Amino acid sequence: MELFTPEFGLVFWMFVAFACLYFILAKYAWPFIIKSMEERADLIDKGVAYAQEAKSHLDNAKAEADKVVAEARQQQAEILRDAAKLRNQIIEDAKGEAAAEAKKVSDAAMLSIEQSRKESEKQLRKEVSEIALQIAEKVLRKNVSDDQAQRDLVDKYLSEVETKN
Repeated sequence: MELFTPEFGLVFWMFVAFACLYFILAKYAWPFIIKSMEERADLIDKGVAYAQEAKSHLDNAKAEADKVVAEARQQQAEILRDAAKLRNQIIEDAKGEAAAEAKKVSDAAMLSIEQSRKESEKQLRKEVSEIALQIAEKVLRKNVSDDQAQRDLVDKYLSEVETKN
């Protein structure tokens, strides 16, 4: 049982070795270990702060993106309204132009019809006057078939011409 009951000398030298080791570690190793742990803690704190900052930037970017999308949708709606107005205006302009063109065509047709009517009237008068002249010629030939009747007719016309002058 000597293993379980150490002697006084062994305990003393073990205590001296422990005390020396403790002072050496306390003087040289522990400040370095504590400094390293504090640096590591600072690094972790900085990482957490960076992550929080990144999260806030991400939230801001998301809000900004939502704002830009809303603005784009508003512009899209505005563009569609303007396009609809322009379409309606173009349709109304086209209707107006078509009505004006139809009026021009109608007026031209009416003018053409009027000219055709006048020409037909003129042609009819010409034909009626030719027929009347032919009838008058036939009547005169029948009435003035002898020489005496012709002389009487010429005398009558000469006296009418003299009375008019």
